[in-house]
Amino acid sequence: MTRRAASMVIGLATLVTGGGAAQEYLVRLDTRVQAASYRGVKLDSIPVGTVVTNPGGGQETPDGYAVTCIRGRSHCSFYRAGAVRRGGPLVTTVDLTAWGLGLKGLSFHLNGRVGADLGSSDVWPGTDPAVQLNEGYGEYATERITGRLGRQIEHGRLGYYGFDGGRLAGRFPGLGLSGIGYLGLGLARGTALPITSEVLNPLDDFQPRERQLLAGGAVEWQTRRAEARVDYLREVDRDTRNFVSERAAISATLRPVDGWSLTGGAEYDLSYDWWGSSDLTLRHTRRWGGAAVGVRRYRPYFDLWTIWGVFSPVPYSAVNGSAWISPVAGLTLRANGERYSYDDAKANSPLVTEEKDGWRWNAGIGFSPADAWFLDAGYHAEFGTGAASQGGEGSVSWRPVSSLNLSIEGGHLVRPLEFRTENPAVTWYGGSADLRATERLRLSLAVTRYDEDNRRPDASRIDWSQTRVRAGLTWLFGSSADRLPLPPAIRKGRGR
Repeated sequence: MTRRAASMVIGLATLVTGGGAAQEYLVRLDTRVQAASYRGVKLDSIPVGTVVTNPGGGQETPDGYAVTCIRGRSHCSFYRAGAVRRGGPLVTTVDLTAWGLGLKGLSFHLNGRVGADLGSSDVWPGTDPAVQLNEGYGEYATERITGRLGRQIEHGRLGYYGFDGGRLAGRFPGLGLSGIGYLGLGLARGTALPITSEVLNPLDDFQPRERQLLAGGAVEWQTRRAEARVDYLREVDRDTRNFVSERAAISATLRPVDGWSLTGGAEYDLSYDWWGSSDLTLRHTRRWGGAAVGVRRYRPYFDLWTIWGVFSPVPYSAVNGSAWISPVAGLTLRANGERYSYDDAKANSPLVTEEKDGWRWNAGIGFSPADAWFLDAGYHAEFGTGAASQGGEGSVSWRPVSSLNLSIEGGHLVRPLEFRTENPAVTWYGGSADLRATERLRLSLAVTRYDEDNRRPDASRIDWSQTRVRAGLTWLFGSSADRLPLPPAIRKGRGR
């Protein structure tokens, strides 16, 4: 698959550049394959008359499986262990940049992926469709203006948005100002697929019939001691002419003196007429360490076409802090924690009392006794609404030569679940190797074992333990592969 993808990219680069001596291109191929096997589950049923009651008052099958019985039905349902399922996702990512196309400042950028599931059953998500284009656009960049046309991703305080269309950015270096505007047909959130794709069809009648029209812009201001940005984004359903979303955001960073910074931002949802997520963090860094304190408020966001906004998502507010220190060379100590509380849901639940407050913290240590060795260990704990977790992990890395890195790692996690039985736990351990064979070729291999204990008192304690094997190959080639990074004009254009 790697050779085939490489041939396709070389042909595309040659077509774009025209094969002349002045045209140049750079291609990065990254291939990852994974093998995993795990046991599935199977829905089964049993006549109501054969259900037995255990000493705790629960209902189960004669052989110990917990059942769900609905009044008026003749059968009760339960899940038993199914057959072992095997997945083998293979994904090749292609990243191409071509420039020197006869017009100064003109370049072409492409990022896509080819995926397949090599397992015995089609169980791995993300491999359908097999070919996906993440980005593919032409760009013209000068000192003051950058224009793009094609599939691209815009990111800012409001998140990551993909679209097919145009983008124009203008810069005024003397004032520290820049402006960005973009317009096109949007992609689904979190993926490079249109919202109308059959792959994204879990909501049936609720799924939009046409792609949304996306329009937005941003204004940035930047100096040595401060920077700020204002974002605006609107999405409209082209079929019903209704809004999909309309939001605005502001973010800023102040650096009054060296070593100190104050960063914050807020979002406002014009569609729902309420404030979204916001945060404010004060940070102080020194050569030997640093600390940060902050507050934040998080509110889930959903597009208007989905049904989830009807449930009035409840936000939570939190206060957090972190610190890190390096008392001696090669040693770093770190810790951070957060306390949060949900707003009143204004929903009555007279028979159940739920937690609405929670906390989380973690601490760790990193130690490098010599240039070739690095050790890291940490512990974390969290308690919140409905569930909690606590556990530790550690790793040891050894670099016998500059081109080879060997690592072993492991950890243990306990996940108490408020509304379920016992405290399920998982232990994992494994090793990896990373080899830089040449300046252009990098190989990796990793094996990890996951042992899970559901700690259930009945026969439904299905074994989810599994072993995963991962391999990777990264290959860099092109007319300019020996003189990285890219020329300054290209880097400036890609940054805006």
